[in-house]
Amino acid sequence: MMTIECEYKDMVICRQGGPHVNALLSILNAVGDPSRLRLLSVLQRAELTVSELTEIVGQSQPRVSRHLKVLSEAGLLERFKEGSWVFYRIAESGLPADFLKAVLSLDFEDDVLAADRHRFDAVRRNHAAKAAQFFKANAQDWERIRSLHAPEKDVETAIFRAVGAGPVGAFLDAGTGTGRILELCAPHIKRGIGIDVSPEMLAIARDRLERIGATHCQVRLADIYRMPFRTATQETGFDTALFHQVLHYLDDPQQAVAEVARVLRPGGRLIIGDFAQHDLEFLRTELAHRRLGFSDREVESWFAAAHLNLVATEAIAPAEGRPSAGNGKLTVKIWLATRTAAAVQVAA
Repeated sequence: MMTIECEYKDMVICRQGGPHVNALLSILNAVGDPSRLRLLSVLQRAELTVSELTEIVGQSQPRVSRHLKVLSEAGLLERFKEGSWVFYRIAESGLPADFLKAVLSLDFEDDVLAADRHRFDAVRRNHAAKAAQFFKANAQDWERIRSLHAPEKDVETAIFRAVGAGPVGAFLDAGTGTGRILELCAPHIKRGIGIDVSPEMLAIARDRLERIGATHCQVRLADIYRMPFRTATQETGFDTALFHQVLHYLDDPQQAVAEVARVLRPGGRLIIGDFAQHDLEFLRTELAHRRLGFSDREVESWFAAAHLNLVATEAIAPAEGRPSAGNGKLTVKIWLATRTAAAVQVAA
């Protein structure tokens, strides 16, 4: 009998056509505990911190941490540290991800899992309420708040470079805020739509667009995770979409990227302007940031999952005297990606 061996990450995967028995037993043992199965069920919905998981499943933090350690060692979870917070999310590729997809698709719903789901929804509503309260309180001063970071003029110039010199047909500003980007892009686009969950922000955006006579641009109150647009085709959808300083406020930025990819035409461009990774914790407590920036690797993983091809990146350093982040600076990154034809087939 022929034996085939190949390496998968840190373990031998293929022996006689299947997973190495130790790797398989590790995965089976990890999901065999009811509490760990609950954690996996919750984490398939979003990346979460230990404290949030503790609140959702109603267990002590040491106990939850032990379960997370077992799941991580089995390759079923990815763990990443961000400042003083540690996030967990389910594996997205390879054998552990395939195994999770099969297990979590089973119909094993019960009262405990239903209660976990309700508490998860409560945690998400609490995050959204805090962010909405911050936006409402700071809507009038939003441009001043943004000036605390990398120079906005430099960021906007980089965004325009990513958009390109040619005219844009349909443009989506996801998380438009006060409509500043729509105002700047108005002369270069045929049709523009901005969405946001803050009525206070949208009131300012509408006033801004009316003042410049941008009748071909509009703003809507809409959920960035469930946008009120049909799935794009070759003939319909947006040509260019933008997240400008939005994703670091979200619980699930990857889901938001996937939702925008859904409404982008084949070959359409997605531009993300957000912070590179940093460790300025005060941005969480004072400015309602959920995430402390993003790494190239993380953003590229979102693109790959959403059938987007990374085209280019650019870093915009802060001016002298701006906040420092660890050994570097609070830098803004621009990521540009295009939607592949495969995305149309998946979304259809």
